[in-house]
Amino acid sequence: MTQQTYVTLNNGVKIPQFGLGVFLVDGDNNTEDAVIEALKLGYRHIDTAHAYFNERGVGEAIKKSGIPREEIFVTSKLWPTEYGEGLTYKAVEKMLKRLQLDYIDMVLLHHPMRDFIGGWKDLEKLNADGKVKAIGISNFDKDFNKLDELLKVAKVMPAVCQSECHPYQTQQKLRNALGKYNTLIEAYYPIGHGDKNLINEPIFTKLAQKYNKTNVQIILRWHIQYGNIVIPKSSNPVHIKENFEIFDFELSPEEMEEIKKLDTAKYYFLVPFAEYEKIIDGYNENVAKYD
Repeated sequence: MTQQTYVTLNNGVKIPQFGLGVFLVDGDNNTEDAVIEALKLGYRHIDTAHAYFNERGVGEAIKKSGIPREEIFVTSKLWPTEYGEGLTYKAVEKMLKRLQLDYIDMVLLHHPMRDFIGGWKDLEKLNADGKVKAIGISNFDKDFNKLDELLKVAKVMPAVCQSECHPYQTQQKLRNALGKYNTLIEAYYPIGHGDKNLINEPIFTKLAQKYNKTNVQIILRWHIQYGNIVIPKSSNPVHIKENFEIFDFELSPEEMEEIKKLDTAKYYFLVPFAEYEKIIDGYNENVAKYD
């Protein structure tokens, strides 16, 4: 069985560096199947969210896996409509019920909108009460003013910032902003949202041939050595297995430097703020239903 790596968060909690993301995995049943398959292969980190509408599937898979709870790291995210003092605390208690867990390893604020300050204050309380082991943020790389606003009032610094990150967008500005807090980058869209231009860059093709791996495996290995936490999404058993087979080789420092040259700060998810607001609002009703 593949042995993955772990990293330590800024509060001392250990997190598996590689996980299964279930964004866009359709429904609880499909999610349960994907998570069960991943756990069988040795995955020990599952990343979900209220707005993915599949937390119950994650919880069922964990319950049926037979794996001790303390060996599985579960991350979920709160929707902006759930932010606010008092409101966020209750939202996480509902999240615990959906996941059928006594505690959640990490909870993130999904977007820097609405009352994220009130939401953060409640996350700090939940952390102090032991219902959440670590707390963090997501998508705050899109608005550094809001990131600064949060950091000024936070008593507990974010353990991670989950952001779009891949060889075309290595998030150097975000790393610089969060480095002094030892806040780690958790990468979504780790292969550039499946962009064939990125996946088929000559450097990845060359290294895939050298190490007898796929181009995607080379990119995922790059994330690990770069220090990212990485959560590629898949519900395909073949891809779930292939994605995890990246711990039996290592890229050289020279190869890491060559990959670094690909960075153009490119985003795949980048929309004007007004449009961003509409996207968020479009999810509100469905999030309320999945409760």
